[in-house]
This record gives sequence, structure tokens and C-alpha cells, in this order.
Amino acid sequence: MDNILVIGAAGQIGSELVIELRKAYGSEHVFATDVKQAPPDIMEGGPFQILDVMDDKQLIHFIIRHKINQIYHLAAVLSGNAEKLPTQAWKINMESLMNILEVAKMVEEVKKVFWPSSIAVFGPTTPRTDTPQLTVMEPVTVYGISKLAGERWCDYYFNKFGVDVRSLRYPGLISYKTEAGGGTSDYAVEIFYQAIRNGSYECFLNKDTALPMLFMPDAIAATVKLMEASRSDLSISCAYNLGGMSITPDQVYREIRKEIPGFNITYRPDFRQEIADTWPQSVDDSLARKDWGFKQNYDLERMSRIMLKEIQNKLK
Repeated sequence: MDNILVIGAAGQIGSELVIELRKAYGSEHVFATDVKQAPPDIMEGGPFQILDVMDDKQLIHFIIRHKINQIYHLAAVLSGNAEKLPTQAWKINMESLMNILEVAKMVEEVKKVFWPSSIAVFGPTTPRTDTPQLTVMEPVTVYGISKLAGERWCDYYFNKFGVDVRSLRYPGLISYKTEAGGGTSDYAVEIFYQAIRNGSYECFLNKDTALPMLFMPDAIAATVKLMEASRSDLSISCAYNLGGMSITPDQVYREIRKEIPGFNITYRPDFRQEIADTWPQSVDDSLARKDWGFKQNYDLERMSRIMLKEIQNKLK
């Protein structure tokens, strides 16, 4: 059984991915790490340790000592926060990835690496509808630039050194377990929490801004499925497009109103609107479906019912 390291286990993806990996591989084989304390179920459900991925010496020592075979590197500064701290975000996002790639190159026991990319790699010159897997990119945000550069480095280490690194261009991710963390698509998490807490929400995007979104269970299932796929089945060596449902704030608002009729929304777009306007409205993920069987199980209606129910239970 492989030993797995998850870096960024306290984050939106990591806090749910760790649980699924422990179900599949056994709790003792999944090592959760972060620079801060994680939720109790992560810290108490298996090995957890404070680990700074920017410290390459500590990183390689941990990997060798625990005989790590797979690495999921999820730590990053997200799009909204990256625009506020551009040089710091670039340093964290890029140096952490380079540390992981170098360790994977040097340590023979490391067989596979997962690193998340994003639809932020696309830019204003990209076709915005059914965005192809291979197309013009030209991102205009710090986050997008770092993700595009990361994709190229992953491709380089795969072709030059044989590092089996795999990646997904995540759309906006929606989860009830962790609250928003500074992303441009995070309105789709905030809106559910504020509907329950306050009965109203001020949205930082325009009502008709369409973005591809994915409910977290679908994102986690896709991540694990990609990592379990045979390398010979994969035609992409950088990052696969991942679509989902293309939705607007107004559509989410109307879905919530079915359960909370008195819910109100107002719109005050901020700098994140300019970011969203450079991203795809929908994504062509046919290669992910063909190569390793990606499948979306949740639509807006089903997801919204679950989000409202689970957040209500959580806030109680």
C-alpha cells in the first residue's frame, strides 16, 4: 500500500481529499500536513504534522522518513488574495511547486505527484465558451500566471526527468465544509452561508457572470480517479480541463430562494469581476471523460439542497 503525503490538508480541497484517501488507502498511510492546524477530523483521523513546503530540507526529510510514494501538493495563494500580494503569491505558489518537483525527481520512492491547476490559466484572448484543452491562454492575473508557469514546469519535469506529475484545471469549487478562502469564484460558497446566517448577501460579481463550477464531491472523485489511472491512458502531461456546471450568481440566488423564500441579494462588483471576465464561461472536458472517465454527478439543484442542509447542520 502506498504512503501518501497531502500538503495543504487544512484547505478547501485538502480537508475533504484527506478523508477520501484515508478511506481508500487506510488512515495510517495518508499523512496530512499544513502550516496551520487542520479540522479535528483531519488531525485525529490519522497522522498529521505541521510542515512548511517552502522548507525544502524539512520536506525531503519528511518524505524519506515516512517512505512517501504519492504527493498531493495543494498549498497555494488563491486568485483574489494573490492580486493583493502579487510577489508573495508568486513566491509561495512557484517555489513550493519547484521544491516538490525536485524532491520527486531525486527520491526514487515517489511514484506520482498531483498538483492543482485552474481555469485561471486562461485569459481574455481565450475562447470563453467550451474552452478547448489546447488553446491560447495569456492569463492576466498573478494566480493565473503562476498556474500556467506551473503547468509548463510539470510538463518539463515529466518529459525531461520522468516525474509522473498529474494535474487538473479546476473550475470554481463549492463546498460546505470549509468557508471561502480568497478565490474569485468563492461567491458560490459565501452566498449559501450568508443566506442562512443573515438572509441576505452582497455579491462581488455581476448577476449574469457565468463561470464553470463543480461541487466538491465531484472534484475529489475526479482527483482520485486521475491519480489511479494508468499513465499509459493519459494523453495530457500537464493539466486536464475540468468543467462542471456553468452557473451565474442569479441562478444560485434563485435556487436558494426555493428553500429560503425571503433571501435577498444585492450586487457590488469589485476587482474580482475583472478577473472573472477573463475566465471561461464553460469548459470542454471531453479529454478527461475519454482518457480516465471523469463524470459529473451533481447539478445546481441537487448541490444547492445539500449545501443548505449541511451548512444549517454545521452552524447549529
